[in-house]
Amino acid sequence: MALPDKPEDWITRLSLAHDAEIGELEKLDGYYAGTQPLSYMHPEILREVADRIRPVIIGWPRLVVDTVEERLDIEGFRLPDEEAGDEDLWRVWQQNDLDEQSEMGHLDALVMRRAYVAVGTNEDDPDTPLVTVESPLEVFAEIDPRTRQTRAALRRTQETDSLVRTPERYATLYLPDQTIWYDWAGGWREIDRDEHNLGVPPLVPLVNRPRLRQDRRTSTGTHRFHLGHSELSPIIPLSDAANKLATDMMVAGEFVAIPLRGFFGVQPGDFEDEHGNKLTALQAILGRLLTLARPDGKEFEFAAARLDNFHQSINALAHLVAAVAGLPPHYLGLTTTNPASADAIRSAESRLVKRVERKQRSFGGTWKRVMQLVRRFQTGEWDPGLKQLEVDWRDASTPTVAQKADAVMKLYNLPKPIITRRQAREDLGYTDVQIQRMEAEDRAEAEADPVGVIARGLADREAGVPGPAEPADVGS
Repeated sequence: MALPDKPEDWITRLSLAHDAEIGELEKLDGYYAGTQPLSYMHPEILREVADRIRPVIIGWPRLVVDTVEERLDIEGFRLPDEEAGDEDLWRVWQQNDLDEQSEMGHLDALVMRRAYVAVGTNEDDPDTPLVTVESPLEVFAEIDPRTRQTRAALRRTQETDSLVRTPERYATLYLPDQTIWYDWAGGWREIDRDEHNLGVPPLVPLVNRPRLRQDRRTSTGTHRFHLGHSELSPIIPLSDAANKLATDMMVAGEFVAIPLRGFFGVQPGDFEDEHGNKLTALQAILGRLLTLARPDGKEFEFAAARLDNFHQSINALAHLVAAVAGLPPHYLGLTTTNPASADAIRSAESRLVKRVERKQRSFGGTWKRVMQLVRRFQTGEWDPGLKQLEVDWRDASTPTVAQKADAVMKLYNLPKPIITRRQAREDLGYTDVQIQRMEAEDRAEAEADPVGVIARGLADREAGVPGPAEPADVGS
């Protein structure tokens, strides 16, 4: 199929492709939000209890996603031959509030297969391009199957005002050499244009678990494998089953978990309290004091049903979720009589840590391309050096401060240290800004008393004890 040669044709093409998958994306988003409908329950039973018992939703989908997203924190950007991070790129990152936006982008990508990052001109400050993270519910990008780069992308938004009956609709079309803005007036009407001549659309997909295969037609539509997979896909059937069992447990608690009492030879109107007042059916069931108007009434009782079978079934599903998602069992509330040791907990987290490190590598490629676009908007030229740009991620594991400090001290205090002081501070988790402040303090101290600094450093080195500015003091 030939590619469109007019912007309006691109809008039509991208809109149709996006509309075909919005329903599935909203379904995935509903599972994360906990608003999914109840599955596996017979419609007749659901109609019978709908006004008495609400469905019980167990938040396993949110737990699976949040556990990964909470370990995806970017701390800077650097080139391999530079000791410190790139201060200018980090300044652009901070001024665009990307600490917060990147979290939302990672979250949407994990839930709904992908998110997007757009870069644009900043008229108020040309040296700080605008960088925004976009939802897959609003944006769709077409990918070239040969180069696997973005051909064109479309963002559609809708603004609703309580005073205006018809919502206002807007669109942004990202093309290789221009970005065009539209509003809706019975049709898409161009309102502005940016001729950036980049050669690529200034929008980069942030894809979770892409696959090599392009598309596959299924009973529910066309699935685009190269545009990612949701972390919730293998969890949804298990979550639906657990929600059904939990709701059944509440139904059983309503009808059969309380012992049912009955009377022979007695009518409902025969129940009275100690003052002779008639009792309702609920008062008769729950009340401890009641009398019978008919002396020939005889009481009997059905035994209450036990709910242990529901607990065991839900726990079995929790074990399956832990295995599929790579979560430690205690994350899902599965505990044993003997508390796990610290080493056992770290061992249980090994699969989770490896999964997060894979995400860091995949998402890092997107953020590298975003920073290349940022520099292109700043200087008007592509910087070939940024092809080797590295993204600094926070450690995905969860070692204690004492463990970190001990490991760093051993590497730094060897007879011939294998890491520098800056590397030691980075390994301890300090940001580039904090490290630069420490280095400035080190220089000020050396200028004030150079002989004392050298003497203390030699004495500490001989004794195997880090000096005042060494990592051990920071972690103690």
